[in-house]
Amino acid sequence: MTDQLLYAQLLYGGSGIILVLLGLWSFLVHAPLLRKLIAINVMGAGVFLILVAIAYRGIDTAPDPIPHALVLTGIVVAVSATALALAFGKRLDQDADPE
Repeated sequence: MTDQLLYAQLLYGGSGIILVLLGLWSFLVHAPLLRKLIAINVMGAGVFLILVAIAYRGIDTAPDPIPHALVLTGIVVAVSATALALAFGKRLDQDADPE
């Protein structure tokens, strides 16, 4: 039972690290702003997975609630910031397009 929980923690932590690295690589390589925004969102999802993995304390105790609260708050902030960035990007595209 303990081994299964440890594997889950390693899976979440490892997946989070992979997502952060993949998002960072994509942010540095791609030039379009929309792809950079998607890369930032992928990095954020990786950070959320790492925080969930860090919250694990063991089978006998409850997980730490602070990282879970940070993840929930971070999801709300990430969605709001993404919507704002998309609106700004649309506005920049309209201003740059000479009709």
